[in-house]
Amino acid sequence: MKELKDVSICVIGLGYVGLPLAALFSQKYKTIGYDINETRVLQLKSGFDNTQEVSADDLKKAESLKFTSSKDEIRGYDVYVVTVPTPIDLNRQPDLSPLVSASKLLGEVINKDAVVIYESTVYPGATEEDCIPVIEEVSGLTFNQDFYAGYSPERINPGDKSRPVHKIVKVTSGSTPEVAKFVDGLYGSVIEAGTHLASTIRVAEASKVIENTQRDVNIALVNELSVIFDNLNIDTAEVIEAAATKWNFVKLFPGLVGGHCIGVDPYYLLHKSMSTGYVPDIIRTSREINDGMAQHFATSFVKKLIDSDVKVKNSKIIVLGFTFKENCPDVRNTKVEDLIKELSTYNMQIDVFDPWVSESDKAKISDVNFVNELEKEKYDGVFVAVNHKEFSNLELSDFTSSNAPVFRIRKS
Repeated sequence: MKELKDVSICVIGLGYVGLPLAALFSQKYKTIGYDINETRVLQLKSGFDNTQEVSADDLKKAESLKFTSSKDEIRGYDVYVVTVPTPIDLNRQPDLSPLVSASKLLGEVINKDAVVIYESTVYPGATEEDCIPVIEEVSGLTFNQDFYAGYSPERINPGDKSRPVHKIVKVTSGSTPEVAKFVDGLYGSVIEAGTHLASTIRVAEASKVIENTQRDVNIALVNELSVIFDNLNIDTAEVIEAAATKWNFVKLFPGLVGGHCIGVDPYYLLHKSMSTGYVPDIIRTSREINDGMAQHFATSFVKKLIDSDVKVKNSKIIVLGFTFKENCPDVRNTKVEDLIKELSTYNMQIDVFDPWVSESDKAKISDVNFVNELEKEKYDGVFVAVNHKEFSNLELSDFTSSNAPVFRIRKS
């Protein structure tokens, strides 16, 4: 391995995780970003990031950062950082195909003594059991002899401008003690918040997957409580505000659990745990509760329509917000889509308004009727699914009939 000051870095995958990381590394190292999406690469070359994670000014400042979709342009780099998606399939099983494809690519371009660092969220063991053998097979090189590996789980929070990548502590690890020290030093040179060096790659992998699993379980408890309180005709938000006056109460609110992290990562841990013969009931049940909340909220909304003397069938409904979280353009695994499907079973006419969803994403989501503006006095009911800042100053009654109800998932 080269001295840290002389290394060159290639980041594979230029999405919400890879682009900010590449921009950060480029401030100190020769860096290139690779993505198979040629349109994405062309946009970045022109200074436009449709994820809104890196501003045009910051892209312009990163003068040394190059972008490419050409395999030939990423040969011979000293460090490869893999930041590709790790989704689940239709059966809610881990889909490692993006990681495997990236590993095959690495096998074609990697040189001796290179270090491959995976950042994608996986179950413990995936790096060394599923990814490294692919690199070995394609390249003909031997792991921990001809090339090395590390794992440093991503901690990007899409849309959170107060916690950019350099202000979040980074967990690091390596396949040998020497490599672990190298990986930790590499990230430590650009991460202002500091690093935490894990003892093994498997420990680092496990630490990441439980971050989101813990949040999923906690949110599931609050979601289940909200169902109980709805049945008891008690306002859940008021209960939470009252309970939160105790210093050690964790203040969470019910909601739709989507996105590419909390709604996905627990399935990776479930998969790995079940392969050992242990069924983790709390994790499994939490996933079932959170995945079922779209149906619960849809039913609650229909009851509110009925209580307001609104005829449900053929009613005109506006859903505000479609992205998986507020003030963020990310539509991956958004549970608002599930909500719309549930509402559609009641034969409602549903429009969706979300200024954060790009036109290109709208074009891909053919079964949702997006509108670009709200028409006055048009709707029989309003469902606020995502609390975007643009909605806070809207007088929702302007867009509805006199007795139309407004339903909010997040009431506070």
